[in-house]
Order: sequence, then C-alpha cells, then structure tokens
Amino acid sequence: MGKVSGVFILVGLCLGAILAMVLIPPSRPGPAAVADAAPGTGAPAVEAEPEEPVVSPAASSSAAPDPPPKSVDAQALADLVPGGQVSVVVYDRTAKKNTVSLKPERSYTSASLVKLLIALEALQAGAPPSTVQRMLSVSDDDIASRLWTVHGGPRIVTRWAAKIGLGGTRPPEDPGRWGDTRITAADVAKIYRYLLEQAGEGTRTTIMRALSGATESGSDGVRQYFGIPDAVGSLPWSIKQGWACCRGSRILHSSGAVGEDDRHIVVVLTSQPTSTTYAGAGRRVTEVVKALLPAIDDM
Repeated sequence: MGKVSGVFILVGLCLGAILAMVLIPPSRPGPAAVADAAPGTGAPAVEAEPEEPVVSPAASSSAAPDPPPKSVDAQALADLVPGGQVSVVVYDRTAKKNTVSLKPERSYTSASLVKLLIALEALQAGAPPSTVQRMLSVSDDDIASRLWTVHGGPRIVTRWAAKIGLGGTRPPEDPGRWGDTRITAADVAKIYRYLLEQAGEGTRTTIMRALSGATESGSDGVRQYFGIPDAVGSLPWSIKQGWACCRGSRILHSSGAVGEDDRHIVVVLTSQPTSTTYAGAGRRVTEVVKALLPAIDDM
C-alpha cells in the first residue's frame, strides 16, 4: 500500500503541473512596457491618445460681425421742421452716390443760393475774383444785384441749368428778383459737383475760398452759421447759406461741402412758417444737419 500511495501522489503532482501550464498563459508586456522599449528594437510604436484641442473662448465663437453701416432715417428728418417742408441731399464724392435723399426734387425759392450761379457766370465773364468772393462770403445782396443785371439776369439761370443739367431750376418770374429763382436739393448738389469736379481751377479756387471763409453774419446782419457750421463741429466746411422772408413762408437753406477734401456735399432746404424767427428756424436747420452726422462723419 505504501508504494501504491506514493505512486498516486506522484501522478497527482504531475497532473497538477500540466494543468497549471495549460490554464495560466505566459505573461506579456503591457502598453507601458512597449512604450518604454528602446528605439531600434523593433517594438511596435504606440499611438498616444489624441489630445482634446484647446479652444479659447474668442476662437470658439464665430468672428464678430462688422458693425452695421451708418445710416440716417430720412423720413424722421421731416419731424425736425414742424409745420414746414424740408428736403435733403447728402452726396459722398468718394463713394460717388447719394447717402441721404429726402424729397430731392421739391421746388423752393433759392434766396441766396442762386449766387453760386451768378458767381460762375461772373467769373466766366471776367469779373474780379475779389468781388465774387465778397458776394459769396458775406452774402452781399448789392453785389449780387449788380452782377445779375450786368451778366444777363434770368439768362444766367437758364444758361447754367442747361450746362450743368439742372432739371428743376427755373429763373424767377420777376426778372429783377434773383432770389425768387426756383431750385431743388438735387440741383444744388449738382452745382457743387460741377464746381468741385468740372469747373476750371481758377473758378473753383475763387469760389471755394469764399465759401470756406464765410463770415458768421451776412451783410444784412443775419447770422449765417446755422445748419452746417453749427452742426458739424471740427469737420472742415465750406458753405453757401440762403434766407428770405416773408412771401408766404420763411426760407432757410444750408448747403456746402463737409469733410476732408470736400468729400460730402450737403444740401438742406427748408420752407418754414413765417411765425418762426430767423433764429428759431435756423436752429431747426441745425438739428436737421446734426441728424445727418452719421452719414458725413468720416471717423
């Protein structure tokens, strides 16, 4: 029995060893072991897990949209002249287009704006530049009347309307009343475009020098810095203003070039109740021009 028992014990031990070899697999290196393998050993490379990209808050959102273009509510301008009429044109000479337009074809009494046409005619005929400059800078009516008579009166208007293409400009019914010439905002803007872009250098220099040197008060004592000068702050300007009363309404107009290199042509024509004063009506014109600043401020 002792030998037989020993045999069984030996056989059991051998079977246990065989079963252990079959059931327990040999150990193999894990990923860390492979990653630490020396270069050139032939160990397969281990791809690192891709890192999540780091995205800044600014980059994660779409680019900020461009600011909306500056604009003017043209219809709201009419509310600034209660009981009256207002027409506006702003022309950008760089963009070559109107940026504001409100009733541009409405007809108004020109008052002193017709002096721009008188100046063009007089200079073409050889009038002294100093005389023309004074007529414009202080809005001298006596000089205007003299030049009007000498150079053809109403024919000045018809000649220049045909030359420039002023479809809404008409000479006065009374040939002696140059201030009753009929104009539109669209036509006044065309006069400035002609002056700045087509007129001869001498004519342009003479007229624009007078307009940039306009005095605060006209020769009749009326303050002529309403509208453009009072509204545009430090922007450079050249102006021709107009005022008249009281044949049914009080007329106040502000027109000129505003900005560096005379970039913006600005025309504001108004017909207001005769019950308003020149000062009060002028403040309304100034408020209209202030409302146009988004369209004429180049900053």
